[in-house]
Order: sequence, then C-alpha cells, then structure tokens
Amino acid sequence: MCWSAETGLVAGAGIAAVGVACVARAVRAGRGGDLPPAALPLLLGVHQMIEAAVWVSGGGTGPVVLLWAVVALPLLALWVPVCVLCAAPEGARRDALRRLTLPLVAGAVTAAVLGHTLATRPVRAEIRGRTIGYVMDLPYAPLLVVGYLTATVGSLLLSGDRGLRVLGALAGASALVCWALWRLEFVSTWCAFAAVCSLLLFGWVRGRGRRPEATAPAG
Repeated sequence: MCWSAETGLVAGAGIAAVGVACVARAVRAGRGGDLPPAALPLLLGVHQMIEAAVWVSGGGTGPVVLLWAVVALPLLALWVPVCVLCAAPEGARRDALRRLTLPLVAGAVTAAVLGHTLATRPVRAEIRGRTIGYVMDLPYAPLLVVGYLTATVGSLLLSGDRGLRVLGALAGASALVCWALWRLEFVSTWCAFAAVCSLLLFGWVRGRGRRPEATAPAG
C-alpha cells in the first residue's frame, strides 16, 4: 500500500482477514457462485502485503515486483468480470452474460496483452516519497487502460446487483482521484483504494441470502 511498508502490511492483513470471513460465509451459505467475488478482498489484501515487500526491497526489479504486477494487471483484469458473472443468479446467468460481454472480452484481451508484456519485458518499481511507481513498456497504453477499466469498473457497474454497482461506483471515483493526484503512480494508488473499497463485499456477502437478487434475476 502507499505511504510505507508497515501501512501496507497492516492494512493488507486486515483486508485479507475480511476476505477470509467473506469466503467462509459464502462457503457456509453454499453459494458457490459467490466465492470468486467473496475472495476479492482476500486477493487484494494479499496484494497489498506483496507491495509491502516491494517497499522493503527498495523497489527495482525482481520476483516480488513481477508478482505484484501480475496480480494488479492481467489477473484483476480477468478476475473481476468473471466474478461479476459468477455472482449472477442461475436464472439470470444468460442475461448477465449478454450484459457483460464487453467487459469480459475487454478483460480477456487486456489480460492477454498485459500477461505477454510482463513475460517479455521488465517491470521496475520506483519508490517516490510516499508512493511507488511501476514502470514498464506497455504497447498501446491508452487502449490498455480503457480495456482495463472497462473490464473492472465497467463489469461492476453493469452487474445488475445493487451492492456490486456501489462497489463499481466507488472504484470508478477512486480511479479518477488517483489519476488526478498521482498520475505517475496511478496503478499503485488505485490498487490501494480498490482494496479498501472491497471491504464492502463483507456486507454484500452477508446480505445475499436476504435479498431478492440472490434468488431471482436482477434488473
């Protein structure tokens, strides 16, 4: 997380703990489709702890920097739209697939390009005061940013689920804030904000059994 290794470790551990609670609740409820979105805080919390290791290493290149980039870029670009699709009620899955076609395609293409880039080109972390910038030679960078945001924020906004739409709105707003304040450190700062926003999923998982969306098509 931004600001220091200690902040990243403590915040990441707390967010990951909430993620474990989300997964446990989804398992107890027997809702397999809720597991991927329920695991998102766990993934993002661990991701922040990985960045704490980047702080400790002083940046540069290396396995921990590459691991951070793999989670932040190709993995999340694909994970989020798939999560949203999995969360759709079975009776509304076909409608959800139609609604999420663009984010799913954008996520798959963006993840493929980012994955290939990370496999063939170096990524370097630079400690910049209280933030970290990740530097890599991205092909078609503006298109990749659009594809990434379409896959992540777009899929949440198009989910048809009130809770996931709120999460998407917060993620989109935080993306604008990070772009305005930390343009050169956008990826790192936005991942930190997204991790905090993902705490909303604890309430989402708890409420799934009480909402009509859990058993009927969402509109």
